[in-house]
Amino acid sequence: MSGPNSVTAWINELKAGNHEGAQKLWERYFRRMVGLAHTKLKGMPRRVADEEDVALSAFDSFCRGAQHGRFPQLRDRNNLWPLLLLITKRKAIDLIQEQRAEKRGGGKVRGESALLLLINSKPSAAGIERVLGREPTPQFAAEVAEECERLLDFLNDDRLREIAILKMEGYTDKEVAAKLKCGIRTVERKLERTRAIWVKEITP
Repeated sequence: MSGPNSVTAWINELKAGNHEGAQKLWERYFRRMVGLAHTKLKGMPRRVADEEDVALSAFDSFCRGAQHGRFPQLRDRNNLWPLLLLITKRKAIDLIQEQRAEKRGGGKVRGESALLLLINSKPSAAGIERVLGREPTPQFAAEVAEECERLLDFLNDDRLREIAILKMEGYTDKEVAAKLKCGIRTVERKLERTRAIWVKEITP
C-alpha cells in the first residue's frame, strides 16, 4: 500500500485535481526533465526557448492530461518517468522543428489560425498542448485561453461546444466519437460546421 508521501499517492492527488500532488511531482521530477531537454536541444540556438521552457510545457501538458484521464496506464513511478520522458522529448522535437522551419522562412502558429488548427480533423492535429508547446510562455497561454473562450461563445449548440472542447484537449475524432457514443462521421460533420462558424466570425 502506498503512503501519503509516495509517488503513487501524488499521482492520485494530481488526477483528483489536488495541486499539492502536482507540486510534489514537480519537485521530484522537474530537474530531470530539464536535463533531458538540455540533451535533446544540445547545439540548438536558445533565442526562443531553453530547456526549462520545454520541461515546463511538458509538465503542464502532463498535468492537464492526467487530470483529464488521458493516461489510463499511469499508476505509479514505474509508469510515470517513461511518460514524462516521452512528453519532454516530443516538446523538444517540436521546438527543434519550429526553429528549422523558421530558417526556411516558415512562420509561427498564432492567433485564430492556431485555434482553427485545434479542430483540424487530420490525425496530425495534436490539440491545444501542441500549440502551447510551440511557445510555452504564460502570456501566450493566456492569449490562447482567452481566444478559445471567445470562439466557443460563437457556438450556440452544446454538442458543437462539447466536441470543440474535446478537440482542444487533444482527443482524436475517433476518441471523441467513442466518448460521446456517436459515429465518427457525426463528429466530422460537427467539426465542419464549427469551422464554418469560426471562419465566418474571424474573417474581416
